[in-house]
Amino acid sequence: MPLTREEVLHVAQLARLRLGPEEVELFTRQLNDILTYVEKLRQVDTTGVPPLAHVIPVVNAFREDEVKPGLARDDALDNAPAREEGAFVVPRVI
Repeated sequence: MPLTREEVLHVAQLARLRLGPEEVELFTRQLNDILTYVEKLRQVDTTGVPPLAHVIPVVNAFREDEVKPGLARDDALDNAPAREEGAFVVPRVI
């Protein structure tokens, strides 16, 4: 069942959006296109297909925190364009 212009205006009012006449027509058409596509998806037989949160299997994407040695100060500053007293010199922000 396609959305009407009045329904789009009602949703815009609920969202506190001011839409011009061209935008109402555009959003009505676009929302109806989206709903048509969703209806096509509903027709696909998904019997036996488990619900997924990700397209590819993600197994424990997190790792345990491990303390590792960091970069030595001199090594970190080697490529700095400017440094002073063991720190980076950057332009004043404020």
